[in-house]
Amino acid sequence: MNTKIPITIAGNLVADPELTIGESGTPHAKIRVAVNQRIQNPDGTWRDGEPVFHNVSAFRMLAENAATSLKKGDPVTVSGELEFRSYDKDGERREARRIIADTIGPDLRFGTATYQRSVRPVTEPEATVEATGPEATTATGWPEYNVTTKSPVVSSPFGGTPGSEMSA
Repeated sequence: MNTKIPITIAGNLVADPELTIGESGTPHAKIRVAVNQRIQNPDGTWRDGEPVFHNVSAFRMLAENAATSLKKGDPVTVSGELEFRSYDKDGERREARRIIADTIGPDLRFGTATYQRSVRPVTEPEATVEATGPEATTATGWPEYNVTTKSPVVSSPFGGTPGSEMSA
């Protein structure tokens, strides 16, 4: 069963992000965030409640940027999907939850940040092969993207407009 629950949390990093590279070459950052609820006492003063710890996973560029930008103690906001899974350990059924992050950012209620766009290396196509189709990239190294159809721009390898190859 794969239920996806949207979630946003704001808390502090318990440790520096752990960046690993998976077998497929995909970067993965493991992040642990503590969230404290503020509780008002009967006399009107405030205190911290018991912290709730969340495991967060980030992948690809988000993982690399989080590992480079964040450190233990930083206040962050994480938005993504809550994932539940169950497994057997020592013959006992256990459950775990984690947040698969879509976005992670510094919490600007507690400080300021300066944004710097990441630069992806542009790979040069081989001299004999023209880069077209889904592999085509822009000068920034990002694939061309059609905002209307929300899909990569596909160029015809024969020139002209896509779909016109068989019109003769």
